[in-house]
Formats: sequence, C-alpha cells, structure tokens
Amino acid sequence: MDQLRTDDPKSADFTLSEDPVGLFATWMKEAEASEPEDANAVALATAGSDGLPDVRMVLLKDFDARGFVFYTNTQSTKGEELAQNPQAALVLHWKSLRRQVRARGPITPVTAAEADAYFQSRRRESRLGAIASQQSRPLADRATLMNAVAELSERYGDGPIPRPEHWTGFRIAPVSVEFWQNGDFRLHDRVRFTRTGAGWSRARLYP
Repeated sequence: MDQLRTDDPKSADFTLSEDPVGLFATWMKEAEASEPEDANAVALATAGSDGLPDVRMVLLKDFDARGFVFYTNTQSTKGEELAQNPQAALVLHWKSLRRQVRARGPITPVTAAEADAYFQSRRRESRLGAIASQQSRPLADRATLMNAVAELSERYGDGPIPRPEHWTGFRIAPVSVEFWQNGDFRLHDRVRFTRTGAGWSRARLYP
C-alpha cells in the first residue's frame, strides 16, 4: 500500500484516492481560491487529418463523470481538427498550488440544450463577439471586427441573441486522467487513473 507523506498534507489524500472526478472537483475548488486569474484555463491539444498536433488555451466550462466541457466555434481551426479527428487532450497547470492535471480521450458534442444554456449565460458582448468573429480566418484589421460587433448590437438591440449553429460545446470523455503535484528535488507525486469499463484503475507513477 502507498505510504502517506508526512511532509506535505495536500498530497496525502490524492495519492490514495480512488475517485478522479471527486479529486478533480476538490483540486478545482482549491485552485479557484488560490489562482489569481482563470483557474479553469486549460491547454487543449488536437490533431487534424495531417496528424500534426496543435495546442491552444481554452476555458473549461463544466466537468462531471461524463467528462470535461469547453465551447468553441466549429468553423475554427480546432473545430475543423475535431471534426477530422474527434479526440483531444488537455492539461491544467495551477502554479499557485504547484499542481497539474492531464486528461485525454474521445470528443463528443454537447447537446443543443446544453450549448443554448451556456451561450445565454454569457455576457451580451461575448455573445455578439461569438457571432461576429470568423474565428481563425484572416482579418484585415481590428476595425472590421469591431464594426461587425456594432452592426450586430444594433440589429439585436435589447432582444434575444440566438446561438449560431457553428458555436457549440465539446466534451472530452477521458480514458485517462493524471494528477501531478510538485515535490522537492523534483521528487513529484503522480497518480494516473485509467478507465476500465464503468470504473477506474489507479497507478502511482515515478516522477
């Protein structure tokens, strides 16, 4: 059996945890209390039909036993890559806690109801921006984008702003989730959970 560390009480529980979802919820809550900005920022890695990896920062907007959810324009580069190769990996790094979490797995779209609910929860300006932006396409100058936002603002006025069909969410259903915590002299703690049917197996890893 793994031995509890006595020098770092934060690591003791996670090295013996059997539930990656509950552990992630705990770590996320602690990160939200300690990170100065965007505790839910994740590096999202995808690869299209050419096989070349691509990575960028996005915001994690939901997570539960089904997986990790983010939202994007499906006509963007990452949207096109996900259409070609519906699997992805992500990593969250919390510098204030000296922790990171990695996950990877297949991608599935969220339901239209989920996408509608989240879109309507966004600030009005963000909804207008999501419609105006032809994400990843060449842009002549910033004025072109701001003029498009202004035109949309005038068009919709104080009325509802519908979610565009090309804007939705994706869920990574993880086949593995790895938790890492910094240790002195690079003797870090690492635990990897691997999906096994309806449950998880756990393995402690060398740093």
